[in-house]
Amino acid sequence: MRVPALLVLTVILTSCASAPPALENSIWSLHQRQLTTLDSWQLQGRVNVRYDNESHTPRIRWNQQNIGYQINLFGTFNAGSTVIVGRPGLVTLEQGNEVLTASTAEVLILQQLGYELPVSNLSYWIKGLPSPEAERDLLFNELNQLIQIEQDGWTVNFTDYRQYGSIALPRRVELTRPRNDIRLRFVGLNWTLDASAN
Repeated sequence: MRVPALLVLTVILTSCASAPPALENSIWSLHQRQLTTLDSWQLQGRVNVRYDNESHTPRIRWNQQNIGYQINLFGTFNAGSTVIVGRPGLVTLEQGNEVLTASTAEVLILQQLGYELPVSNLSYWIKGLPSPEAERDLLFNELNQLIQIEQDGWTVNFTDYRQYGSIALPRRVELTRPRNDIRLRFVGLNWTLDASAN
């Protein structure tokens, strides 16, 4: 059975500039260390998913607690909510009376849609941090803020950074992958950080 394109979203969940030399970009080095230690947080906003000529924009609430997460999507196909709960070795998606499980979010998408998506990378990308698992190209603006990541065939763009304590986080994140004609656009993101992260 083919599952609608929004499953891509439910399971996963810039002006011209050049990248400063790594040794000179001390601002990015500090910011990268802050983001790497930020492992407990919540975000709320909306996400537009476009795939296979379908487009949907549910509200999203994502709670990350160390290695575990829960993602709630509201207004999915105007049919209530979807809940995704994940931890190493198990991901569960619940929508209405249907429950799907797999060992990873990537496996769940592969089973249901027939191709792979680097879902695990999204927990890094959504914060404005490249995944440590693959080669990447980074683009910075004149303030040494990261505005683009190219990694694993995806382009991730960041705009509208806001300060949360000592950490700047993006309010808008857009992911595109031309090979599959997929676009995920997270907008109006509001972050709540674990007290120990401030």
